[in-house]
Amino acid sequence: METNRRAPGRGCVLRTGHERPRAGLSLWIRGSARAEKGVTITVKRWVLSGEVLDLWDGIQRVSVGAEEIYKCVIEGTSPWPDLTPGRSGEAGDLDFCRYPVELRAVLTEAPSDGRPEVTFEVRTQQDEVFTVSSQVVETGHLVHERTWYPIIPGDGAAVSSVLNDAGVDLENGKVDTLKGLLTLRKAAAKGGPVVDRLPAEALQRHLMQSEGRHTPEGVRATLFPYQLDGWRWLRFIVREGLGGLLADEMGLGKTLQVISAVRDPGSRSKAKHTLVVVPSSLLENWAREISKFCPELATYKHHGPFRTGLPRDLAPFDVVLTSYGTAVRDLSLLKMVDWDIVVLDEAQYIRNPDALRTKSIKEIPTKVSLAVTGTPVENSLCDLWSIMDFALPGYLGTRADFEVRYADDERSAAAIEHLVSPLLLRRRIVDHAADLPRRIDIPETLQLGEQEALAYEEVRSRIVSEYGAAATLVALMKLRQFCAHPELAVADEWPLRRDFTKLKRLTELISEIFAWNEKVLVFTSWHRMADQIVAASRQRFGSRVMAETLDGRLPVDDRQALLDRFEQHAGAGILVLNPRAGGTGLNITSANHVIHYNPEWNPAVEDQATARVHRRGQTRPVTVRRLLFAETVEDVIDQRLQRKRRVAATAVVGVEGDETDYQDILTALNQSPLSGRVNDRDDDFQGTERKRRR
Repeated sequence: METNRRAPGRGCVLRTGHERPRAGLSLWIRGSARAEKGVTITVKRWVLSGEVLDLWDGIQRVSVGAEEIYKCVIEGTSPWPDLTPGRSGEAGDLDFCRYPVELRAVLTEAPSDGRPEVTFEVRTQQDEVFTVSSQVVETGHLVHERTWYPIIPGDGAAVSSVLNDAGVDLENGKVDTLKGLLTLRKAAAKGGPVVDRLPAEALQRHLMQSEGRHTPEGVRATLFPYQLDGWRWLRFIVREGLGGLLADEMGLGKTLQVISAVRDPGSRSKAKHTLVVVPSSLLENWAREISKFCPELATYKHHGPFRTGLPRDLAPFDVVLTSYGTAVRDLSLLKMVDWDIVVLDEAQYIRNPDALRTKSIKEIPTKVSLAVTGTPVENSLCDLWSIMDFALPGYLGTRADFEVRYADDERSAAAIEHLVSPLLLRRRIVDHAADLPRRIDIPETLQLGEQEALAYEEVRSRIVSEYGAAATLVALMKLRQFCAHPELAVADEWPLRRDFTKLKRLTELISEIFAWNEKVLVFTSWHRMADQIVAASRQRFGSRVMAETLDGRLPVDDRQALLDRFEQHAGAGILVLNPRAGGTGLNITSANHVIHYNPEWNPAVEDQATARVHRRGQTRPVTVRRLLFAETVEDVIDQRLQRKRRVAATAVVGVEGDETDYQDILTALNQSPLSGRVNDRDDDFQGTERKRRR
């Protein structure tokens, strides 16, 4: 077996077939003879050893650095007294390039088994790229197609360093751990000595590999294939002791996948000491889901005025459920427990890194952090940083560095998705739930009536006069409220009228739905509007129709009971919900119609609300309508959502307007429903406008 022994001098390696040099030989290095126990070696000529150039005396080979070769062959100043400067031996048949090449490690897919591995390549000054062996990483030079190239000084050391950090053996090249994969991808994203060419499908095969059982133990449910993949991915994350983001689209059963991973994390027993933090409205839903699918998991709801204040009271439970608000208030208590897993459901709740809620949640100690949300970003790409900072602190760097490196655009979104993909599992309904019934989207653009348009213009002009370019989304609230019903914006000046264009159209739609004895969910942002819709429904359709509201005014503990009554009601029904309070985590599959009465700045809010109906368990086609007024603030919101959805499609994230989006605000302020009517209005209409302005 051949061994390499580093000889005295500048990076020279003595290569011999023996553990010890033969007697009677001595080695000449750098022009000076050095005897080692009477051993003498005479270096004579250049020879090729694979992809590198060595020195050879007929018995042993000496590996030398690129600098020595360059001086001897190109500059003609041999460091060795018994070696003639210039080309000798096999060096005489080579061309020698004076310009160094760039060495990089390549993260790619192994052709044998499809698993991640590292190979090596170099790039010349002429942008020619070719693959090389690991041999050249340490030598600092190489021979390719009869041409010798020096490698840029430091490239070999940089490659060796990142592979060592990733736990990748130089000779083997296999990437066996997720930590190693993350290290390599992070180096590639920062422009380090790594090129990432790993296909997404290879990554998924690696992360979702089936080991042992093909179904989770102790789970009383038949998981769909994509849910089994999700369970395997989650337990992979748990086994690696890292963190991850389950970002499946709404309606694919993220809760069941998490419960399966807690019950069967890949070890012989269930996971212990799991903390699940959820919006308060979902506490009962989580408790019921655990009881239904894994009743043997000892579960405790840490919520309400009678909750414990002692950490020892939490110890006997496998799963502790609590709300975000309670987690903030009881942070000192939760920090006294050594949690094995902390799960954040609707993890967009910590998207603001400056919020007290976010800072508090990130202080809870845990071995594994799992974030669950169908919308990893609702505002800007910084939201994704905040969630990932919980899942794997430090992976995306500091917030300041992240914001400098990544702008809030499609290119940055694509770059981030590639970087976080090992820690983010995202599946879409269209790809994995073909058995779901059809979803029929019907946008309905309405036109304000003449008197309504004049009143809207008055409100708009007043806002422009008061705020001008300093207007914010808060300033636009009056315009949004007006588009729901003028009474909300100008209560003292506008009588309560049932014939407002949008409310009238809503009543028409509800009448048609009730004629088929079906149910509908209506989403609106304002309590007064919700009350008005319910009151109008009860007055028009009587007691045969169930009409209720669900928003922040209803106590959390009473919400599930209301949903149960609505689900069990045999006839037609309307449930009016605030999308913030009732748009996440709820299952209301007895309804097969959804109406968004007013558009939201955030498309993720609308999508989550729609998913309350179009999800597993739904057996009928679902009709989704969005009501909005043309040439108003709602028209601008809709255009903005379409633009932001294109970013979302690239980054697999959602978006939300905030007060930094001044261009959209100014556009909304300048949007007048009267602009397209000036030439068409008759004298009576113009006279009415002048009268209202006086």
